[in-house]
Amino acid sequence: MGFVAGIDAGTQSVKVVVYDPATRVVVAAASEPLELIGRDDGSREQHPADWVAAMQACFARVAPAVRARIDALAVSGQQHGFVPVDASGQVLAPAKLWCDTSTTAECGQIMDAVGGPTATIALAGNPILAGYTASKLPWTRTHRPDAYARLATILLPHDYLNFVLTGQRFCEWGDASGTGWLDVRTRTWSKELLRATDADRDLADCLPPIAAPDALFDIDPAAASQLGLPATVKVAVGGGDNMMAAIGTGCVKEGRLAMSLGTSGTLFAYSDTPVVDAEGAWAAFCSSTGGWLPLVCTMNCTVATEQVAKAFGFSTRDGDAHLQATPPGADGLVMLPFLNGERTPDLPRGKGVLAGLDTTNMTPAHVYRAAMEGATYSLKYGYDAFVRAGMRFERIVLTGGGSNSAAWRQLVADVFGLPVDVPAQAEGAALGAALQALWARGRARGEGASVADITRQHVAIDPALSATPDAARVPAYAAAYQRFLQYLDAVSPLQRG
Repeated sequence: MGFVAGIDAGTQSVKVVVYDPATRVVVAAASEPLELIGRDDGSREQHPADWVAAMQACFARVAPAVRARIDALAVSGQQHGFVPVDASGQVLAPAKLWCDTSTTAECGQIMDAVGGPTATIALAGNPILAGYTASKLPWTRTHRPDAYARLATILLPHDYLNFVLTGQRFCEWGDASGTGWLDVRTRTWSKELLRATDADRDLADCLPPIAAPDALFDIDPAAASQLGLPATVKVAVGGGDNMMAAIGTGCVKEGRLAMSLGTSGTLFAYSDTPVVDAEGAWAAFCSSTGGWLPLVCTMNCTVATEQVAKAFGFSTRDGDAHLQATPPGADGLVMLPFLNGERTPDLPRGKGVLAGLDTTNMTPAHVYRAAMEGATYSLKYGYDAFVRAGMRFERIVLTGGGSNSAAWRQLVADVFGLPVDVPAQAEGAALGAALQALWARGRARGEGASVADITRQHVAIDPALSATPDAARVPAYAAAYQRFLQYLDAVSPLQRG
C-alpha cells in the first residue's frame, strides 16, 4: 500500500505530512513559514507564488525514498482567500486573505443590493461577512481595475494549489461555501448574490466547476517533477482547512465538536443536513465529505497570546508558567482580543481592549492569561449560539497550535465544562487532507469504506493530553466569562461605529 500526503497551506506556514496507512504512522513531516503583508486599511495579503515555493521546500525535505511511495495527496487551504487568475493561469495580484478586513464596506453593499443580511441568509444560508471572498471582488474592481478586467477565474487558495498540481481549475463544496455565493442548502451558486457583487458582469463565468468530494485528478507531470513525486500520483479535491481539520479530528459524524486553536479559532460540528441560523450566528458551511459543517470562527486566537508574549519579551513556550502563576479570571483583568477585527462576535472594525487594570493585575502573566482567556471566551460566545439552537455535545476534540499547551487544554475544559481530547497527530488539517486522499483513492479502487470508517481507523486520541473540567475552577471561569460579556456589550457600540 502506498503512502498518502496532506498539504496544509495556512496563514503562517505551509505544512506537509506523509502518512503510511498500513502502519498508521506519519512517516515524514515538514513545514515552511510564510510572510503576511499587512496594511493599515485592514488589508492582509500573501503572494500565491510563496505558497508554491513553500510547498516545494517542504517536499524537498522529505526523503526521496518516501516521496517515491506517495500515490495520492490532497490540499488543505486557508479559507476565503481570493486568487485572481487570468486566462493563461497567471496570478494577477496578491491574494487577499480570510483575515483581510479592508472590504467591510463592500460586504454591506452586496447585502444591501439583495435586501440586507436577512435576505442574504435566505438566499445562501450565510451573510457576507468581513473576510469572505465575495467582498474582495468589488474591492479589486475599485483598487486593482487592471487585474479585475483581466480576471478569468476566481480561485481560493486551496483551489490555486490544486491548479498548480493538476493544471485544472476546480473547487469543492466545503471551501466554496465560504465564498458567500454558494447556497449551502442546494450546493448551487446564488445568481442573485453574484449579480449583487457585480451587476455589470456575469461572475458565474469566472467560477470553476465544483468537483465531487471523492473526485481524483492526475498530477501534472511538471508539478510531479518539481516536487520529486511519481508521475502517477493522484490529487484528491481537498478542501478548506476547517473542512480538512474536521476529517483529521474525526468530526465527520453528528455529535462531535471540534475546536481549533490556531491564528484564528474555530468551532465546528458535522451535520447530515444544512444547519442555517436566521441571524447568521454561525457559518452554515458545507463539509468536504458530502454533509454540512456549521462553524464558528474567531479571527483572533493564538495571535493574541503571541502578541502579548512578543510585547513582554518572552516565548509562548513559557506561557503555561504564566497561567499557573495567576488565578482564573486574571484578578479581574479582561481582554477583548480583537487585534484583527473580529467575526465572532461580528465586529470587523473591532480593536483589542484591555479592561479592569489595577495595581495587582498589571503584570505580564496577568495580561497573557487575559489574552488566552479572551480568545477562549470568544469561542464560548459562538458555542452558546450552537447550544441555543439545540445542538448538544459530549466532548471537545482540540487541534491547532494552542492544543500544545496543557494550560490551554485545561482552560477549555473548565470554560466549556466538557472533557477535552487531543488527536495524537497534531496537524489535523494536513492529516485530514491525507485521509481524504486515502478515502478517494479507495473509492476509485472500488473499496466501500466511508469517511467515518477511515477516521475511525486512522484518527487516534492521545490520552496523555486529555483534560477534564476542574470543579473548583469552573465557577470562577463562569463568572469571568460573564464579566467578558459585560465589557463586550459596553464596547461593541463604539466598535461598530
